[in-house]
Amino acid sequence: MDKGNLSIVSEFVLLGLCHSWNMQVLFLIIFFMLYLLIVSGNVFIMILIITDSHLHSPMYFLLANLSFVDMWLSSVTTPKMITDFLRENKTISFGGCMCQILYVHFVGGGEMVLLVVMAYDRYVAICKPLHYSAMMSLQKCTSLVVTSWSIGFVHAMSQMAVIVQLPFCGPREIDSFFCDIPLVIKLACIDSYNLGILMNADSGVLAMTCFILLLISYTYILLTICQSTKTGASKALSTCTAHITVVVLFFGPCFFIYVWPLSITWVDKFLAVFYSTITPLLNPAIYTLRNKEIKDAMKRFRRYYMHYKGNI
Repeated sequence: MDKGNLSIVSEFVLLGLCHSWNMQVLFLIIFFMLYLLIVSGNVFIMILIITDSHLHSPMYFLLANLSFVDMWLSSVTTPKMITDFLRENKTISFGGCMCQILYVHFVGGGEMVLLVVMAYDRYVAICKPLHYSAMMSLQKCTSLVVTSWSIGFVHAMSQMAVIVQLPFCGPREIDSFFCDIPLVIKLACIDSYNLGILMNADSGVLAMTCFILLLISYTYILLTICQSTKTGASKALSTCTAHITVVVLFFGPCFFIYVWPLSITWVDKFLAVFYSTITPLLNPAIYTLRNKEIKDAMKRFRRYYMHYKGNI
């Protein structure tokens, strides 16, 4: 194809979740409420962990980082989706599309590694309790969090280095509510089949590596729990169950988007919504409802708030 005759695409059209105006109004209300819950829930967890000295431990330091990552992951795509429900023409600039791809993979890749770090923290706490203080110091935790961000950044930049160089000349319609690599690659003016497999493999390798590490960690943890006393085992199992639930909810959609794509439009849209909106909402709920220390911290926070309010 003669590249000199190509018209460069300056913006893409997002087809969104549906075409019915009534459904769009309903989705606007639903996702606006969900986004408020995501932001308020994750911000509350971060504030609770920062202000309550009882939660100043490696596990809750990592949980605060997870809440921050979840809030950011949702904020990359959800506000744009909400505002598009009010628009007839749902467009996104080329630069905005590239930014969405960059941040989704930066934050998503970082969260995968962060979940591995959280599993490592539980492994040390349960399998090597006598060495926990030395192995999970604040400096070590900070280094692990920085490592998770660094891996996410390298992963995102490796994707962007390829995507930004592709020629786009039309069509420019993306059948989703945000830009993602598998959908954008299909719009390139080249034979993109092999490139799509390569880019999906890049994300798939990161996802599979993290998932295998998580599987190994929790296998060791569960084996250790089975050999522990009943009281200690019950508390450890409760914490690990919450962690495993979050892992399944996060990695499940990733596998079907990047590792084993189904190429069914409505399924892809559902998985994208689940990945970017539902998971960041469920994470704070899972950790607060199943964690006694978080519940106790919420009670202390409420008592402090009522005492402060009563003195005004």
